[in-house]
Amino acid sequence: MQKKPNKQLNQKPKFRPSPSQGQNPSKSSSEPNVRQYTVKEASELLPFLIDKLSSLGRNAVKAILARGQVSVNGKATTAYNFPLVPGQTVIVSKDKLVEDIPLAGMTIMYEDDDVIVVQKDAGLLSIAANTQENEVTAYRQLTAHVRNHDPKARIFVVHRLDRDTSGVMMFAKTEKAQQHLQNTWQESVKERTYVALVEGSVRKPEGTITSWLKEHAKSLKMFSTPYPNDGQHAVTHYKTIQTNRSFSLLEVNLETGRKNQIRVHMQDIGHPVVGDKKYGSKTKEIGRLGLHARVLAFLHPTTGELMRYETPIPKLFMNPFKENAPLK
Repeated sequence: MQKKPNKQLNQKPKFRPSPSQGQNPSKSSSEPNVRQYTVKEASELLPFLIDKLSSLGRNAVKAILARGQVSVNGKATTAYNFPLVPGQTVIVSKDKLVEDIPLAGMTIMYEDDDVIVVQKDAGLLSIAANTQENEVTAYRQLTAHVRNHDPKARIFVVHRLDRDTSGVMMFAKTEKAQQHLQNTWQESVKERTYVALVEGSVRKPEGTITSWLKEHAKSLKMFSTPYPNDGQHAVTHYKTIQTNRSFSLLEVNLETGRKNQIRVHMQDIGHPVVGDKKYGSKTKEIGRLGLHARVLAFLHPTTGELMRYETPIPKLFMNPFKENAPLK
């Protein structure tokens, strides 16, 4: 794999060499691909570069600037008179720098040649059901992200999160990786942990919900059928993290990953997910669906390495348990 996991979710813009300007592999050069300099005193960019790149002529340095091969503190610039101040970092690349496209409603947690792991915000659709729609989705944004560096690159769907569910999800960057992950999902995925804010006080410290799920032909709502083997087998394990008279915060682990599984199972035990009107919720306590995909752990489709990504519990989920929170 080419990159290591990025543990910082709030990332500064990243730059990579443009694919159209790759080096000739037959050339053996000791010249570094990237040169990095720290500004010691106030100056303008062009004279600073002329001083640092003293082996090059003035016109050659101007050409490097004009081609977009220079960044200051992570932002590409072509201005000769760009003002520099002490402490800034100037990077000069052998190739044109390509700035990553800003992402709306999600951040990249990890990316390599095979997979891309993101943290999705509530409200962002994973992928559009209708390909004709122009709605912003995680899939479309990530497709633009990878094509910014390679026009032929693609993104492949591995699994989904509901629009109003936040948290960790994964896409594949090759069809081979997608097929491997989907065909070995039960074996490859080692942990899928959610946190759910539900209505009412859950009395059991832990429990397991098992049912057969079907989709209603007209409403498209999922429901648990009373008939064994009639539908998709679904198993949900939960533990109570915190509770009061009105709400409970649960840690939920999926043994199976069916559509709307947690939402249906919480309704089945009489504790619908907060904000989930579709599945019986009567409250809008936090202004969003009380479901967050906190942990995703899986075996890498190429290396077999265990990859684990964890996000914090959203602060909103803790609001009902504050001392001054009103009881319903």
